[in-house]
Amino acid sequence: MPGDITELLVAHGQGRQGALDELVPLVYADLRRMARAQARRQSPGASLDTCALVHEAYLRLVDERRAEWQDRRHFYAVASMAMRQILIDHARRRTRAKRGGGQHVTVVDDVADPVSADAEQLLDLDRALARMEETDPRTVRVVECRYFGGLTEQETAEALEMSLRTVQREWLKARAWLRQALQGAGEPA
Repeated sequence: MPGDITELLVAHGQGRQGALDELVPLVYADLRRMARAQARRQSPGASLDTCALVHEAYLRLVDERRAEWQDRRHFYAVASMAMRQILIDHARRRTRAKRGGGQHVTVVDDVADPVSADAEQLLDLDRALARMEETDPRTVRVVECRYFGGLTEQETAEALEMSLRTVQREWLKARAWLRQALQGAGEPA
């Protein structure tokens, strides 16, 4: 089956008719598992539902005409990046809506909105990852696969073509760096 996915990804990239129809049933369950892992991290209602996240990620992936999929591992690594971007875009829309979409809001609700808080936390994470990307893009890829893609350490190692030990080391480093970076995220700069 992994060979089938690779062949179909390459065929789709080359414009073969029907490759996409054959690919869908092979990758859909994995994309859904990745989205469920992401949904477990969010408060109820805080993010896109699993089905919406899978469909949007899938549409972005298969619509990527320029992508030259190397193999299924590459596809799942890129899927993790796509899910990150979808969730960040969704969080930005939620925070814009919370702030009135640029309009002046005259009524203030004193009740904290946990859904918006999750969106703010996700945006803080994205900003921290953008800073990390400047000096350590490999570690950011590990975070995308593990956190946004819900991949295991072994799956991440395969997707990024790294050793398991390297992924474990990068994941520990990322978590420590992000913990420190995010502790100050809510404080004024």
